[in-house]
Amino acid sequence: MTSTMRALSDSGEAEALVRDLFQDKRAAMLAYARQLTRNHAEAEDVVQEAMVRAWQHHAALLNGKGSVYGWLMTVVRNIVHDRYRARAARPQEVSVDADLTVHDHADAVVDRVLVRDVLRGLRAEHRDVLERMYFANATPSEVARDLGVPSGTVKSRSHRAIRQMRQRRAGLDRTA
Repeated sequence: MTSTMRALSDSGEAEALVRDLFQDKRAAMLAYARQLTRNHAEAEDVVQEAMVRAWQHHAALLNGKGSVYGWLMTVVRNIVHDRYRARAARPQEVSVDADLTVHDHADAVVDRVLVRDVLRGLRAEHRDVLERMYFANATPSEVARDLGVPSGTVKSRSHRAIRQMRQRRAGLDRTA
């Protein structure tokens, strides 16, 4: 067999191997990469790079020595570690346009509106305790002194108010 014919045969074997590996092992590789990176997009990139390496080293995978699954997981781990070391070795790049970026604050506005609406639904003494503790950063003992009530009363009011807010938020989430 000529070297050109052997290369074509190897290319077909490599393609079939990588296709099968991708179908059979992708989910496990992605889960492992996601566990290591804590980032879905980066995990996808790691799996793609591992598949390229499987294609490049298909002969080693077809020789019957060792576990293909073990080899793939080792490659995934090594890619993640190489990326981590590469990021640690060079300083963080800063974009010149970093200050010109417009941030979408819509989620923060929606959250504030929802919190305001839920606070309005609380009893006045519960709302007063929460506003003093969370918006004025007062301690429970400071709030108790300001309101002229025992510290335990402030703590129980804040507990009840937060529980009511969670229940109301859960009700809003179900209706949305």
